[in-house]
Amino acid sequence: MISIIDNRLQLDTLALDIDRSLQLAQLRFLHPGRPVFTRHLLEDFGRVQHLLANLCAQDSRLPIDRRLRYLVLSSALEDVFCLGGDLALFIELIERGDADALSAYAHACTDLLQNNLARHDGGLCTISLVQGQALGGGFETALAADVIIAERKARFGFPEIQFGLFPGMGAFSFLARRITPALAKRMIIGGRIHTAEELYEMGVVDYLAEDGHGEELLRHYLRRRRDREGGYGAMEHIVAQHEAIPFQEIEQIVDLWVETAMALGEKNLAMMRFLLKAQQERWGGTPHEATAGVSSARA
Repeated sequence: MISIIDNRLQLDTLALDIDRSLQLAQLRFLHPGRPVFTRHLLEDFGRVQHLLANLCAQDSRLPIDRRLRYLVLSSALEDVFCLGGDLALFIELIERGDADALSAYAHACTDLLQNNLARHDGGLCTISLVQGQALGGGFETALAADVIIAERKARFGFPEIQFGLFPGMGAFSFLARRITPALAKRMIIGGRIHTAEELYEMGVVDYLAEDGHGEELLRHYLRRRRDREGGYGAMEHIVAQHEAIPFQEIEQIVDLWVETAMALGEKNLAMMRFLLKAQQERWGGTPHEATAGVSSARA
């Protein structure tokens, strides 16, 4: 059981702050070690989502202007939002031939993103505030929100094609809500890194902030939205209905991703190891124990 004390909760991998004056819950990745979706992070993320669902249910007792309306996902690291999936774990499970464990990890990731899309059962508007690199699953996480705010220095991309994979946690489906399917496919297959300004011009990023002013723009957006909530909320409902992503679609994509990952050859794994080494040299990180379960992350 976890609880909020003085409007703040801090776990090993995440920090949650509640600001009732802005009707805001802000969840920050702390990223101890490599800034990726470790099993520990997935577990903490699931626990916080459960807590938020309970908070939203209890908010019906509060005055309307004190109820939570917004969930912001950001990072405590200056230059990294999230680098996505855990390459160390991928390599270990693929080499061991453990498709079941890899599938459990992948489905745990998509369960969390689907909860974000479902607004945590409380009607929360979800906002991604990206101030650094959002790659692979980190980019997918940013996309699984109603609104994306990015600073100019932010960088986005899907590097999975470099080692023979594709972003399997919903990237194509999420992108195709914002741009054409053909352009979404080109971005994924191209594998290149995009600037925040490029994605703003394409319509992937909703609001572009100057470097160091992302939080300021976020609060300006929330204050401006306050008196126009009816219109904003209605438009988000319309978009969600028009561009609904069936959960079954994401589940099928994950299964294909696992099948593709388990078929990777040594050359592909060598590229994974090269990228993992670069992560470890910059951020450190300890080897993973593939025997640790991830079932709790699917709560």
